[in-house]
Amino acid sequence: MSKNYISLPTIEDGGKSNTSEDEKYFSRFIHEDQEAVEQVYVRETTCGWWIFKGGILQRFANKKAFVLLYGIVGCLFSASYSYNSGTITTLERRFKIPSRTTGIISVGNDISQLFVSVILSYYAGTKHRPRWMALGLYTVVLFCLMTALLHWLYGAGEDALLLTAEFGARYDENTTKEVFEKEQRKSLCLARKQTFAECETLEGSYAPQIILFTAQLISGMGAPLYYTLGISYMDDNIKKSKTPALISISYFLKTLGPAIGYALASVCLKIYISPTLTPTINNKDPRWLGAWWLGWIILGCIIFVFASLLALFPKQLPRAAARRIRKQIFHASSLKQETETPISFKDMIKTFKRLTGNPTLMLNNFAAVFYFLGYMPYWIFLPKYIETQYRQSASASSLITGTAGLIFSAIGVLLSGLIVSKIKPRARTLAAWNVIVGAISIFGIISYAYLGCLDNSQYTSVINNEHYKQVPHCHRKCSCDYVKYNPVCSEDRVTTFISACHAGCTHSNFVNATKIYSHCSCIQSKDFENKASPGIATSGNCPVDCFYKFYLFVAVVCLLKFTGATGRVSNFLVTVRCVEEKDKSVAMGFGLMVMSLCAFVPSPILFGIIIGLFEGIFLSYFSNIRFR
Repeated sequence: MSKNYISLPTIEDGGKSNTSEDEKYFSRFIHEDQEAVEQVYVRETTCGWWIFKGGILQRFANKKAFVLLYGIVGCLFSASYSYNSGTITTLERRFKIPSRTTGIISVGNDISQLFVSVILSYYAGTKHRPRWMALGLYTVVLFCLMTALLHWLYGAGEDALLLTAEFGARYDENTTKEVFEKEQRKSLCLARKQTFAECETLEGSYAPQIILFTAQLISGMGAPLYYTLGISYMDDNIKKSKTPALISISYFLKTLGPAIGYALASVCLKIYISPTLTPTINNKDPRWLGAWWLGWIILGCIIFVFASLLALFPKQLPRAAARRIRKQIFHASSLKQETETPISFKDMIKTFKRLTGNPTLMLNNFAAVFYFLGYMPYWIFLPKYIETQYRQSASASSLITGTAGLIFSAIGVLLSGLIVSKIKPRARTLAAWNVIVGAISIFGIISYAYLGCLDNSQYTSVINNEHYKQVPHCHRKCSCDYVKYNPVCSEDRVTTFISACHAGCTHSNFVNATKIYSHCSCIQSKDFENKASPGIATSGNCPVDCFYKFYLFVAVVCLLKFTGATGRVSNFLVTVRCVEEKDKSVAMGFGLMVMSLCAFVPSPILFGIIIGLFEGIFLSYFSNIRFR
């Protein structure tokens, strides 16, 4: 081995004293331990592995390259989740998977995180963290490929193939029109009783569902490694004063992922499920199935490339390793004297006891549990709330919750990281800010009760008893129990009904590109002889004058997005600063386990039961009294 000694510090470079004792120790260390130090330094700071080494790669062994790559991988990671959300409906239609089953499949990720996240974090926390992060990302790649594998195992499906020219199909405008009319009739008042069985599609094979659930389980096993090890690696290899700013940059890049995932889903679903065949229908036809599998292959390949690049990073970044050596020298402990606690089940139990006995960590984790437990239904149902309460279109609701929320969240993350790095507040101040963020979120959500649309509450779904007596049981024979929410507006532009079925409409057609429902028994119209007759309705909500409160509501939403994002960096710093250096990775994995156990898994189930309970009470009351 060549004697290319590393540049070790002198007493004047950073020592706190100039005593002869320190000089004697330093001189002895240089002569006796220099070669041992050099060997460890080279081994732990060399980029690459096997034949993939060299000076070119070594140039990227720095904090800026790691933060950038870590942020890009996080962006792709979150894009995979949003792509799954964007294509799940097509997947359900292709394999005839009920929505209730899809919900169970999606929980598989959280279940595996619950059982293995803290164990993997403990074991991998003392190993070569970049390579373990790459291994965790490879499980995400496997998740993507296993999901796409369904297309290669089962093909496009007979229904989709029969709509292509290669299988003898021809474009028939009348057939397409019949399909549209059949879909439209589902929302109209039917003369006969419709049963639940008629509304449910035939459930497909269990094999695709098992494959999807297995893929989710595998993804949940490795995904925590990226989060827990990546954050602790950055904190250990970056100066404490610069950690908040650089971590906020990685968080910012990660927030771009959902937009990329939904954009990719939009592009892929415009391509027919079997791109080599020629469909005889367009993507506006209800029978159209997009290439849902294509995005999974793209994401899987890209994540694999970036995960492999991440694995090339050294166990320690060179500058961080040099700082550690200086610290050991000035604390009179040579590298040979440094010993690591061997990994064992007994030590793992001790570590867990140490974490559970840390009041700051536990209180911070439980605060996060209650925050996400209450916030998850809010995030899920916010677009639908905006659509129904303020009469906004689905695209406008998505724009507010998606684009606007993304912008303010990104600004909040970046700004908080820069401020914390500049001001360097104490841990008590950071914890206090987290309390303030929680208080702002509570008062902001409570304010929604006073920002509702009064006109909407008065005229949309309920009518007064006097009017109700004039049209008793106007839609009782319409069998509207299983009709989806698709609001229509009465011809007087005042009353909005849940659907055309609830308005008692039996016919529909298009007039100047506007969908008109006619023969509506719940809407009374006067003819030229001033006689009452069934009226008409138009698709969509009736207009209401709620723009002022709507803009206030949007302002509160953006404020909550901004303040919530500012708490991410401070919450991270509280977590990693309140535990010992060796417990950082385990502490984050432990927090993820607590979140999965107490928030991510039970929240959809708990609020699903609550919503179902109140929905049943609400519908039974208003359907018998005055619900229209």
